[in-house]
Amino acid sequence: MVAVPVPSEEETIRVLVVDDQQAVREGLAALVGLTDGLEVVGQAGDGAEAVRLAAETAPHVVLMDLRMPIMDGVEATARLRRDHPGVAVLVLSTYADQELVVAALSAGARGYLTKEASRTQIETAIRSCAHGQSTLDAAVSARLVASLPGAGAGAGGGAGARWGSGRRPLPDGLTRREGDVLVRIARGLTNREIARELCVEESTVKTHINNAFAKIGARTRSDAVRYAYRQGLVEP
Repeated sequence: MVAVPVPSEEETIRVLVVDDQQAVREGLAALVGLTDGLEVVGQAGDGAEAVRLAAETAPHVVLMDLRMPIMDGVEATARLRRDHPGVAVLVLSTYADQELVVAALSAGARGYLTKEASRTQIETAIRSCAHGQSTLDAAVSARLVASLPGAGAGAGGGAGARWGSGRRPLPDGLTRREGDVLVRIARGLTNREIARELCVEESTVKTHINNAFAKIGARTRSDAVRYAYRQGLVEP
């Protein structure tokens, strides 16, 4: 087992790029390698090679494709989470169907983007995953929620539902601001983007997230997304 500590804000983030298509893999590696603060420590063409290279290179983040020969990305993710729990897996896949999204997140992936993601989105997601945060893009969040029984059926309607005094109260003792943050997590926003929208410091957002997660029993952003949709705070 390789212990990979969370990198400090100043430390270079080590990334392992995994994709069975050589052109895509090399393109991603070039993109990551040209980004300040990120370093490509290896490239793998299948899940088995990814597991082996992770043991040798100790990446902070594995940028993982899903549909690959020999060992697919879901199994590789599960192996990495079992053998190297400090390594964060960020899925970058062409596919965002319900079955794959749920399988990847259940295997332990910390983030999930489609290959339509921009360079900025990929960079932001890598940094977020390296520092212990989850990242789901909007399309993936929608697929995840669609897999839930009764998704969108919660009382009170969709995003922007009116809460507070004289309006629909939030469940589980959540404050209005904690609800605002949960809605934005369900929309796939990062902490920095949430802070920008709410005009607060990023540290304040983290405090709201910690408080909200404690109240709703969430351990990850994926848990928070499920909760937000089940409670009708947002709609798919």
